Amino acid sequence: MERAVGSQAGEDPGEKLEARTLMWSEGRGLTRCRPAPDTALLAADSWLVDNGRVRGLDRHRRRFVAACAQATGDSPVRVERFWQEAVGALPRAGSWFPRVELAGPEPARLFLRIRPAPPRTESVAVWLGEEADPRVLPRRKGPDLALLAGLRGRAAERGAAELVLTTPDGLVLEGATANILWWEGDVLCRPSPDLPVLAGVTSALIEERAGRLGVPVEHRRCGTAALDGREVWFVNALHGIRPVTAWLGGPLRAGPARHAASWRTWLDTVGEPLA
Repeated sequence: MERAVGSQAGEDPGEKLEARTLMWSEGRGLTRCRPAPDTALLAADSWLVDNGRVRGLDRHRRRFVAACAQATGDSPVRVERFWQEAVGALPRAGSWFPRVELAGPEPARLFLRIRPAPPRTESVAVWLGEEADPRVLPRRKGPDLALLAGLRGRAAERGAAELVLTTPDGLVLEGATANILWWEGDVLCRPSPDLPVLAGVTSALIEERAGRLGVPVEHRRCGTAALDGREVWFVNALHGIRPVTAWLGGPLRAGPARHAASWRTWLDTVGEPLA
């Protein structure tokens, strides 16, 4: 149901695609260390680096700095110093999916995980078991990553790569690792911002382009039944735009992906070289 696209095309043949974790401290900078467990994460952010190019990196920076300040009151100046060193340490060749982290217990420390990008897909099958959102801090990426990984694992056992999180009364929120957008005719829709959803970088870039093109964008409070027969996208930094091609565990029909190809072509051109 999902078609993989090359995740490591163009890498430097002399560079080994090796995952590694670095811890940052003032004075010493970045040094090799063991990864912190996901259960210790207070804040995190990740993005795709494809041959030295990144989409929306400054947006990721602002989101991570704000998350660290919210989590521990960490100085933005200190986090910014870490950020600059972390970006400087990223490989410029190959396809990578690095993650910056603030992890406890006190004193919380800053980490960089340099990870080869996993295989990417152009479409997605979604489990529709309507998981009521179990997250503790849905607007901050990091603290709930271990929980969400467990949910995705259960969805994978049912043949799906993603799932739909809902409010207790059944309103659509997002996926475990992606924002949800959908089309109603020529109107691009997304869940209302007053719902507990993560502010996604890729979805923000899409919404900005819609504004430039004059495509109406509307926020909705709706149940999963409203997605029946619609073109629905799961969007994130790793995969970009993935139209839903199958709903599993429920009666929904996947709608034809009329808009996805042109928007994916545009998104592939977005990005700036790492400084």
